[in-house]
Amino acid sequence: MSTLTADPAAPAGPATPRHIDLGLLLVRIVPFGVLAVFGAQKLFGAFGGGGLSATEATFAQMGYHPALFFALLGGACEFAGGLLLMFGLLTPLAAAMVMGTMINAFAAVADKPLENSALAIVLLVLAAGLAFAGPGRFSLDAGRPWQRTGFVWGGASVALALVTAVASLLVAH
Repeated sequence: MSTLTADPAAPAGPATPRHIDLGLLLVRIVPFGVLAVFGAQKLFGAFGGGGLSATEATFAQMGYHPALFFALLGGACEFAGGLLLMFGLLTPLAAAMVMGTMINAFAAVADKPLENSALAIVLLVLAAGLAFAGPGRFSLDAGRPWQRTGFVWGGASVALALVTAVASLLVAH
């Protein structure tokens, strides 16, 4: 008979196989690293981007008012949400940031051909998947007391994204 008790902070069930954790790492690093670059282009003009003034003009042209506020919000959510998901940190919150932004990105080009909205759709679905599955063992969330995964946290992340996206779409125009 063992006197050891289960660690209440440890995730329930068997450990995730390493190949799944490696897959989650790749799913986080590549697409959300690209999203962070897009955010840096919008905010700072990095990587050949137009910077905040060009982003503000684009948001004004799309009908977002006040344009500067929404340019900052969109760029910051892409940059911070992309970095947080890339590193697997505060995953449900980061996923909500990205999903809300991608809902708005999709809405901005919904009347155009699919190639204009495809990236937003893919990033939205990947962020939702990470909100439910978690970032995996190779992440800054792994094993930390704040790590949250599963149906409830994924659902809360999706709900937060929907509420904020709808609110910004209603207020922006």
